[in-house]
Formats: sequence, C-alpha cells, structure tokens
Amino acid sequence: MKNQFLEAGEIVNTHGIQGEVKIVPWCDTPEFLCGFDTLYIDGAPVKVRAARAHKGNVLARLEGVDDVNAAMRLKGKRVSIDRTGVELPDGRHFIADLIGLTVIDDDTGAELGAIADVLTPPAHEVYVVRGKGKEYLIPAVDAFLRGTNVEEGWVRVHLIEGM
Repeated sequence: MKNQFLEAGEIVNTHGIQGEVKIVPWCDTPEFLCGFDTLYIDGAPVKVRAARAHKGNVLARLEGVDDVNAAMRLKGKRVSIDRTGVELPDGRHFIADLIGLTVIDDDTGAELGAIADVLTPPAHEVYVVRGKGKEYLIPAVDAFLRGTNVEEGWVRVHLIEGM
C-alpha cells in the first residue's frame, strides 16, 4: 500500500529575519516542492505562504512562522507532501514506491531481488537491487528498464554482460 504522505525534504536553516526557512528538497527539482500549498511537519499540516527555488534549495514562508526564532525551531525537521492529486509524468515514480519492488530479468524471467535503494547522481537514477547474495546497480534508463508496474510490485530489467 502506498503511503499518502511522502518525505520531500529537510529544513536545514533559516533565511533572513522574517521567518523564512531553507529546505533541502528530496525531489527531482526544487520547483516541484514549491508547487505545494501545504507541507506537513511532524504530521501536522502547515500552509505555505510563499516558496521559491534558490540555489537548488527552497526558501519558504510558512504560516505561523513569523520570525527567525520560530524558524530556528524547525531546523532539522523533515517536511512531507500529500501525494493526493499529484500527477507524475509517464514513466516517473516516487522513490518510496520503488523501494521493495521485485526485480525480474526480462531475458530469463529470473527474480534478481528487490530494489533496496535508489541512488540519484546527476546523470540518472540508479537502482540498487539486492537478492540471492548479490547486489546489482542498474541504471534507470531505457536501455536497461523494460517495464515497471508499481501496483503489481515488479520491475523488469535487461542486464548486460558483467552486471
């Protein structure tokens, strides 16, 4: 079952003296996180008064956070989003939904293991697949991915020699 709320970043500092917070986003882009009217901190909804991308981060004004002291109390807190109503482009998935999916070799039908982690280096995501005493690092690109079905719980991949 998919979680309705997904961790999407961490408040790492304050910005200025008016109560803005600096959030390191865990999304593809900071602009994605800026698109939410409500964020969740410690499970409680907090209205976003304003948000903007700044040097790869998000600077946000949150309701009830009116000065630097209030903002400082949020430092280190994780922010979550409500996935309800979020439309991802075709072929894109929340990382939280990929973790645990069974990975199947498209050529042999053999089960390779499950996605244990998703690395996000600049070029493209890499699936860390663990199973049967072996670990695979599979780039999440068309050359290796043959299909993903989150609802049924699987990813089909094409491996090459040496993987």
